[in-house]
Amino acid sequence: MILQRRFSDQELEQIIEEATIYMCACPGQVAVQLRTLRELFRYQGKCEIEPGNDVAVHQAIAAATIKAYAVMEDCLDQVLELEGWDRATLQMPEGLRRKRAEMLDRDD
Repeated sequence: MILQRRFSDQELEQIIEEATIYMCACPGQVAVQLRTLRELFRYQGKCEIEPGNDVAVHQAIAAATIKAYAVMEDCLDQVLELEGWDRATLQMPEGLRRKRAEMLDRDD
């Protein structure tokens, strides 16, 4: 089984960093979940080859992970599109950056 990826590990980290800096947690949260699903998929691959483990169990988990990953990756694509992120640099749009800064200024 293969986990198809539209975003590299580095791209997910960029999204998480941007979301953290500008306090727009939602895209970052989706990226974190994608990273976690990647870890789960890798873990299942290791468990599957361990002697004495039930291969069917780990294949079932891996298959479900692939489905969940595809749904969450579609979600991240949609969120980035809706918010107008720069897809080449994966930077949050200036309007959202300003909006976050203005909200912080009001809180002071």
